[in-house]
Amino acid sequence: MLLVGRYRKEKTPYPSSSRIFQTIPSHSPKIFVVDGDSKTHFPPFPTNSNSYHSLTQNNHFSAFISFRSSSSTMAPPSLVSNGGDLAVRKSPAISRVSSVYSEVQNSRLGHPLALPSVFQTPFKVVDGPPSSAAGNPDEIAKLFPSLFGQPSASLQPSESNDPGSALKIGVVLSGGQAPGGHNVISGMFDYLQERCKGSTLYGFKGGPAGIMKGKYVVLTPEYIYPYRNQGGFDMICSGRDKIETPEQFKQAEDTAAKLDLDGLVVIGGDDSNTNACLLAEYFRSKNLKTRVIGCPKTIDGDLKCKEVPTSFGFDTACKIYAEQIGNVMIDARSTGKYYHFVRLMGRAASHITLECALQTHPNITLIGEEVAAQKLTLKKVTNYIADVICKRADLGYNYGVILIPEGLIDFIPEVQQLIAELNEILAHETVDESGLWKQKLVPQSLQLFELLPSAIQDQLLLERDPHGNVQVAKIETEKMLIQMVEVELEQRKQVGQYTQHFKGQSHFFGYEGRCGLPSNFDSSYCYALGYGAGALLQSGKTGLISSVGSLAAPVAEWTVGGTPLTSLMDVERRHGKFKPVIKKAMVELDGAPFKKFASKREEWALQNRYISPGPIQFTGPVANISNHTLLLELGVQVLV
Repeated sequence: MLLVGRYRKEKTPYPSSSRIFQTIPSHSPKIFVVDGDSKTHFPPFPTNSNSYHSLTQNNHFSAFISFRSSSSTMAPPSLVSNGGDLAVRKSPAISRVSSVYSEVQNSRLGHPLALPSVFQTPFKVVDGPPSSAAGNPDEIAKLFPSLFGQPSASLQPSESNDPGSALKIGVVLSGGQAPGGHNVISGMFDYLQERCKGSTLYGFKGGPAGIMKGKYVVLTPEYIYPYRNQGGFDMICSGRDKIETPEQFKQAEDTAAKLDLDGLVVIGGDDSNTNACLLAEYFRSKNLKTRVIGCPKTIDGDLKCKEVPTSFGFDTACKIYAEQIGNVMIDARSTGKYYHFVRLMGRAASHITLECALQTHPNITLIGEEVAAQKLTLKKVTNYIADVICKRADLGYNYGVILIPEGLIDFIPEVQQLIAELNEILAHETVDESGLWKQKLVPQSLQLFELLPSAIQDQLLLERDPHGNVQVAKIETEKMLIQMVEVELEQRKQVGQYTQHFKGQSHFFGYEGRCGLPSNFDSSYCYALGYGAGALLQSGKTGLISSVGSLAAPVAEWTVGGTPLTSLMDVERRHGKFKPVIKKAMVELDGAPFKKFASKREEWALQNRYISPGPIQFTGPVANISNHTLLLELGVQVLV
């Protein structure tokens, strides 16, 4: 058995309640503890020994374990991490099979997770002041008469804890995948096992549809084990269904009654947590005992506020994309002849694009919120890119990297106007080669349409959704900009303003970032969110979103509580009615992350300050450093 990790001396004694091993194999060879360049040899653990029982507690020791046996008939034992405790389990995995995991995946299974110190002691849930809403509080109060105004909650140390009674809790994954979701479930499970012994955790399969159809699995230690610290949502899978009609709410009520649920945890983004709040209001209005708690999930980073500093998955996804961007940058410099146009996920907000820029230093970064604030046209955006390319050509650089947010088009008013007109025209007109339908466009929209490359024109006209509308998300913005920049540079070449040969390469980094192995930050953050959700349900709370704060501090110093979902809400007018929505957190142009970027972009445009961050690190000096955006928003000085 090989054990590699870090040992940090502390003055405080190690708690005796933590165990690093139970039932260590008698055939174990030597164990190596590595700290930097030094190497210490420990003797093999004796069978059933707790000699080194406390090394995992509070990050004193970070262990990465893999078993290797010389016998082809001997299966490697499995290690389960339960809140820092490691125990050998012989039961086979029910879904995933950890025996086919890579070395890195196996090492992550044994990675111990520290918890906020409040969970290491007895605690109580303390109410804060009454809450309001992010906008239109009067309308939100009408929509949520039972929940509006309820206080936030925080976990505080207490003298003693009463043993919690057994609970029946359901959990559902909703919306797109994000690294760390499995650890939220693991944290909930471990909390119930520790604080509410005899509890049952049901995993609803396939998202909210699993609630409505009553499709679930009872989660057990053996079932959960292979998913600890692993990416993906395949433990129970996700879905994009919504519980919104009276019939669907009744189906959810029936499922909750059938399983006698004390609580339900909804792990999702802004839409999913809006739905969670509606469900909490419905259950309370029916005097049902089922309470509902949300957890903030989205790689886009647009579900956050002061009390919820970040959504899980953002840290990991940005680090994955940054690695790919860094690789592309080295390729650009190596060939010296390509401009790489990289589109990044984030349909509403440009947080991912901004964070990746801070991590890698591209030559050009388009931030959708800035484009909207400056009312830039597509022509002006094209000219800006062409200007930088020409200036770089004068310096001898005929290559570069350009980052583009997925939702760029949504931030350009003239494009939105064109799409609105096309939706109206194509609902009543037939598009043919005669082009008579173009007469229905206003002159400005017609001019913009003619400016677009033919491939983009075809996308606007031919690719419609079931409602007949333009599928904006399918417009390949990076390819559109390459073609438009190519035309602009060719025109400049005709008048002697550009002498080089432009070659564009397009990339879309999206799904690659949704299911990677979660970073150390996301692993710990999600585990704490799950623990927090369990604590909120045990205390009888409903309509809150699990929140963990003080994230710039060590994990032990993180704060835990719950924030009223109604406090994150505003309303939108749809079909003549007010509809509640959790307001998306957009990039703030006066915020610290954007200001840091803005202070550097001119330098990055003309000089090659490329940074290649490399793959996510799980050990070493940068392993526990979170993303620039979060640190800057928390007031931490970050070198960029």
